[in-house]
Formats: sequence, structure tokens, C-alpha cells
Amino acid sequence: MINETDSIEWRISDELVEYEDARAFMEERVAQIVDGKAPETVWLLEHPPLYTAGTSADPLELVDKEKFPVFDAGRGGRYTYHGPGQRIAYVMLDLRRRGKDVRAHVRNLEAWVIAALGRFNIHGERREGRVGIWVDQGDGQEDKIGAIGVRVRHWVTFHGISLNVEPDLSHYDGIVPCGIADQGVTSLIDLGLPVSMAEVDSALQETWAEVFGEPDKA
Repeated sequence: MINETDSIEWRISDELVEYEDARAFMEERVAQIVDGKAPETVWLLEHPPLYTAGTSADPLELVDKEKFPVFDAGRGGRYTYHGPGQRIAYVMLDLRRRGKDVRAHVRNLEAWVIAALGRFNIHGERREGRVGIWVDQGDGQEDKIGAIGVRVRHWVTFHGISLNVEPDLSHYDGIVPCGIADQGVTSLIDLGLPVSMAEVDSALQETWAEVFGEPDKA
């Protein structure tokens, strides 16, 4: 499904999308955005179970090499898991029209996830020095509910965020997620919220403008 909201093209895939197919689409779309031939794009999807390695991935953090396929993502960050029940948002934005500030873009992605979680009365939080979104479980325990990994080419972004809706959390056992060994991962269903993927998509779309607004005119 494809629709446009203002200057953003929103793509929503109901079927699982192979990682290499998604990567190929992003490569092509980024080139088109650079050349002014396509609009900025946000693609909401799910992948089959897999691990991706960012540019800072430590091979020692791949605990089980045989559990799922492993892909070199080319984004920032370390190892992470993608799979059914996890909403991926691949965000392809033209930072030439948004301030040319990669750090600000990452913080905007974090703010977007936090705002969307707020629609379900979940208090997502940032942590200094650790990219992503966390939920304080009390007694010193904090679990990660959203991961962020970004790549930028000619000031156009790709890759983006993953938000745990109802994935199999045991699938994280094959890696040290994002290099964090002393804390866990959680999901909306794990927090007692049986939220549908459609409801998550609505929250992401409804909170987009609050965080990202409109780009400068070309």
C-alpha cells in the first residue's frame, strides 16, 4: 500500500519483505531522491527472522552464527534482530532540506518513537551514549523496545528504526543486541499491550509531523 501525506510517500507492506529486497529498494530510492526524481519516503514493513550487522559490529557479539541469516547492513550500530512482529520504518529523507545534521536526525527518530509509544501510554526514554529507546522496568532494570540505525548518502538518509510490537523475544538470544549485555529487550505485548500493527502504523503516521514537520522548499 502506498499513500502520500504532504511531501512524504508512505509505503506499508503487509507481507514479510526479504532484507535484500528492502536494501535494494532503499539504494534505488535514495539515488532517486538525490537526483530530485522521487519524494522523501517512509516504508513500514516486517522482515523474516534475521540479524543485521552495523559498521561497529563486534564478531564476538554474534553468539549463534547458525540461528538466523546474518546481513551486513552498512548502517551505523552493531548487531540487531529483525523479524515478524517487529515494525520496521525505513526513513529516506533529504537532509539538504532539513539542516544537514545527522545527529539531529537520529534524535528526531528517537523522539518519533517516543511520541508513538506515548499514544499507548508507554514512557519511552533515551539513554546518554546509547542510541535507541528504553523502558524503565524498575529495580535497575531497563529494556530496549526500539532500535535505531542510520546511513546517509549525499545527505539523504536510509535505514531507520525498529519497534518491538509482538516479536519472539527469544530470537534475540543469538546476539548481544546493539552491544548491550547487561540489559534486556521488551515489546508492546511483553508490557501487557496487545496492540495491532495497524494501530502502531497509525501512531507513527499521526506523530510524524510533530517531530519532523515539513522540509524546506527545494
